[in-house]
Amino acid sequence: GYTVRLKPDVQEQHIRAFMTIAADGNQVDSVIKTLRGDPAVASLYSTNGRWDVVAELRADSLGAFDRVLARVSRTPGVTSSETSLLLSTFKL
Repeated sequence: GYTVRLKPDVQEQHIRAFMTIAADGNQVDSVIKTLRGDPAVASLYSTNGRWDVVAELRADSLGAFDRVLARVSRTPGVTSSETSLLLSTFKL
């Protein structure tokens, strides 16, 4: 048989982004718990400064990504967010 091997940038057809999230002080744990259950959330990070949580988001299309953004922004306890799409990956 044959095996097809694609370059990583060809395999990766997902839209990826990092969303920084601010939450009500006493609801950060609740926000994290809710986001853990969302299949579009690939990873979560604690952070310092203005934001409480950084979420790596993934979606198969812009329409799906738009729905992810809406879902996260409606999460109880989320007060504000900012999202940056990942466009290109640079080799080190």
